[in-house]
Amino acid sequence: MRVIVTGGAGFIGSALCRRLIAQGFDVLCLDKLTYAGNRQSLEEVATSERFEFVLGDIGDRALTQALFARFAPDAVMHLAAESHVDRSITGAAAFIETNIVGTFALLEEARAYWTGLEGQSKTQFRFLHISTDEVFGSLGPTGAFEETTPYDPRSPYSASKAASDHLVRAWGHTYGLPVLITNCSNNYGPYHFPEKLIPLIILNAMEGRPLPVYGDGSNVRDWLFVDDHAAALQRVVEAGKPGETYCVGGRSERTNLQVVHAICDALDSRIPLEGGDARRALIKFVTDRPGHDQRYAIDCSRIERDLGWRQSVSFEQGLAQTVDWYLARQDWWGPIRAQKYDGERLGLSQPTKR
Repeated sequence: MRVIVTGGAGFIGSALCRRLIAQGFDVLCLDKLTYAGNRQSLEEVATSERFEFVLGDIGDRALTQALFARFAPDAVMHLAAESHVDRSITGAAAFIETNIVGTFALLEEARAYWTGLEGQSKTQFRFLHISTDEVFGSLGPTGAFEETTPYDPRSPYSASKAASDHLVRAWGHTYGLPVLITNCSNNYGPYHFPEKLIPLIILNAMEGRPLPVYGDGSNVRDWLFVDDHAAALQRVVEAGKPGETYCVGGRSERTNLQVVHAICDALDSRIPLEGGDARRALIKFVTDRPGHDQRYAIDCSRIERDLGWRQSVSFEQGLAQTVDWYLARQDWWGPIRAQKYDGERLGLSQPTKR
């Protein structure tokens, strides 16, 4: 297959590009290279004759029109998005522009391209939109999100993703565009921008810095290793039924505090602090983020049953791999800490400026 991957220099997008190239796909990666995009994350595939990188914005319709015409994709896998809840709390405008307006622009160009196809090329074309479990809101102590769970977004980020999901479904229903949607749980793994919980805690713990935990650390997330997610996305674009949604989860619920404890213990066993102090002593409980959802969990039975996907990496295995990767790859995260993000607190709401 020939696939356009939007947002392919990001965390999940780069994992997907690496997998697709390894599986024999031709990939055109379109990425705007905002603060979280990093071409170094694509170093493994950069020299492949089946990979092409294009610097550009999904909202640039002249560009995407030209790319569709030249590359002639069999599918679009749409990951380009602003994705950090904390940053959406501080400033929502970029989330509205990219996640909603940008998705609309991409849908329109994909529809125009698909309309012009004929025969098998038209029948086999797919538009896969990658979304999040956060569109479903917050769970109580029991239960799990599934494909039919009503939407109840609680943050500017999740509201913008919910809106983009609705646009994709509408373009499928109204125009017949063969769309698919996936909603995934929290991803983790190598090449993760260090504003997110797991890489932030790993790097701070490596350096002996305070380990910030929101509230009392009791918020629960379902953790999915990023390479397992990439495998799921490949299965959906190859075998998913147009018009369907597939929830992708790791079946690995942990409180935030449990995750931080596991990282501390993993690093203590690898690189003990001077004096032998346990890193758990570095934990610092900080003011909770506004509107912090209490619990997410995914029931991924449909993708397991219908498409035969299964996670292959347990949370313990994936976390060990992730910790080892950050220990070995200061060449990747060092410039980010020095030039883009040094671990400062994000997500505190600010008064609106007029």
